[in-house]
Amino acid sequence: MADADSLLSGSPLTGVTAPDVARGIGRLFARNDIWCLSEMPLRCGRRADLMGIDAKGHVIIVEIKVSRADLLGDGKWTDYLDYCDRFYWGLSPGLDRAPLETEAFLPDRCGVIVADGYDAEILRPAPLGQLAAARRKVEVERLARASLRRLVNLGDAHTQQWGGQG
Repeated sequence: MADADSLLSGSPLTGVTAPDVARGIGRLFARNDIWCLSEMPLRCGRRADLMGIDAKGHVIIVEIKVSRADLLGDGKWTDYLDYCDRFYWGLSPGLDRAPLETEAFLPDRCGVIVADGYDAEILRPAPLGQLAAARRKVEVERLARASLRRLVNLGDAHTQQWGGQG
């Protein structure tokens, strides 16, 4: 992933930052009964930019990119495919999407969403790749626990000292 300064400074074409893209995707997903968490730790040691669950229990991961250098330099994204039923690239408007059409970016396995801080649009739906039932159960339970931990921590900062990350 690119350094934090480049992500927070935003896309050079639009000024849209990674948190802006996450917010736009979150709004799109909420309208479609998909609920997600940002910065969700995975068991492989990686951290998904967004990870959520749709109304049918499918696990979705979104990898957010706001710069071409970050997109082309990301060598870890394929690690996420083992933890989701659907994988999306979440991009800022104006970012060149041409690389996502090459075989290196598995266009037959990955969807594309373009978002700003207000909304998002799915340009290419992500195909459903079925996780094994046992893996899905583990990931859904991890998301549920992380969600509850974050909710409790918002209500009582003292509880942040207990439990794991997420």
